[in-house]
Amino acid sequence: MESPLLQLPGAVAADAPDQEVAAHYGEPSQEQRALEAGTAFVDRSNRGVVRVSGPDRLSWLHSLLSQHLSGLKPFEATEALLLSANGHIEHHLQMIDDGEAVWAHVEPGTAPALTDFLDRMRFMLRVEVADVSDRYAVVTSGLEPAPGVLALPDVAGTAQIIDRSALAAVPASGDVRPAGLWAYEALRIAAHRPRLGFDTDHRTIPHETGWTDTAVHLAKGCYRGQETVARVHNLGRPPRRLVFLHLDGSVDRLPAHGDPVEIPGGRTVGFVGSAARHHELGPVALALVKRNVPVDAELLAGGVAAAQEVVVSPETGRNANINLGRQAAKRA
Repeated sequence: MESPLLQLPGAVAADAPDQEVAAHYGEPSQEQRALEAGTAFVDRSNRGVVRVSGPDRLSWLHSLLSQHLSGLKPFEATEALLLSANGHIEHHLQMIDDGEAVWAHVEPGTAPALTDFLDRMRFMLRVEVADVSDRYAVVTSGLEPAPGVLALPDVAGTAQIIDRSALAAVPASGDVRPAGLWAYEALRIAAHRPRLGFDTDHRTIPHETGWTDTAVHLAKGCYRGQETVARVHNLGRPPRRLVFLHLDGSVDRLPAHGDPVEIPGGRTVGFVGSAARHHELGPVALALVKRNVPVDAELLAGGVAAAQEVVVSPETGRNANINLGRQAAKRA
C-alpha cells in the first residue's frame, strides 16, 4: 500500500523493501536534524501490524517467543524474537499490550507469514490472531502521542500505531515536519540497533546482534530455539558479531547491503548490513563479521575503508567483556 505521504512536495520513494514510503522529502540532512531534535515525524506505514487478542494471549506468546511476556503490564512496551528450531531469527516484534490485545509491528511484508505461523499454533487456546496492516500504520514522531494512541519507544521519539485513514492528516497534526526513512535509518544505525533482513541473514542468532539485551529473556522457560540461546549464553562465542563502522568520508558512495567486509589481504570476514550518512558522524554502517576478527582491525566495507566499533563482544555470553565497546570507540 503506497503511502499517501509520498504525494507531499519533494517526496522521493525509498528503495525496496521500503518503496511504499519516502526516503526523503528533498532535504535529507535537515530532516535528520529535525528528527533528532524531536520536531519531525517519519512515515513507516509500510511496516506490518499484527494484533493478538484473547484471555490466553500473554501466556501463549510467552511460550512461543524469546521474551518474558506472561506478566506484561498494559501499555508496557517490549521486544521479542520468533526463532527457528535451530535458534535462527525469523521475526523481530516490537510489542505493546493495551489490556485487551497485544499489538506488534514488524518488518515490511513479514506480517502475513508471522500471522500464519501464530494462527497454526493456537490449538485450543483462547486467542485470535489478525494481520491488521491494512487498517493500521506506524509513524515515528517526536510529539507526544494523542490520547488513545499506542506508542512504543523508538530511536527518535515514539513509534505510534495509528489508524491508517488518519495517515494523510499527520503533517497537519502538529508543529513537526516530515522526515524520510534516510533520516530514521541514520539515527538507528548510530544507535547500534540492527534491523532484521538488513543487518541479519537466515543464519543469524540473537547473540550475534545484541538483541539478547532487549528482546530475549535469558532466564525464562522453554520456547522454540531456546537451546541455541542457552548454549551461547553459557559458553559464549557466537560465530559472528555485529559491529558499527565509521566509514571513510572522502569516498563519495556508501557500501551497499550485502557488500563484503574484508580485512587487509582481501579475505572476506562478513557483510555490510545498513549504511547511511549521519549529520554529525558522517558515513556509518552496521556489519556482521566473524567473531575472531580483531576488535581493532581496520576493515574494508564494500571497498570503503572502515574503522570498527564493538557492538557485540567476541566473547559475548557469561564471560563477555563489557568494556570492549568503549575501548574500541576510543581507538577509532
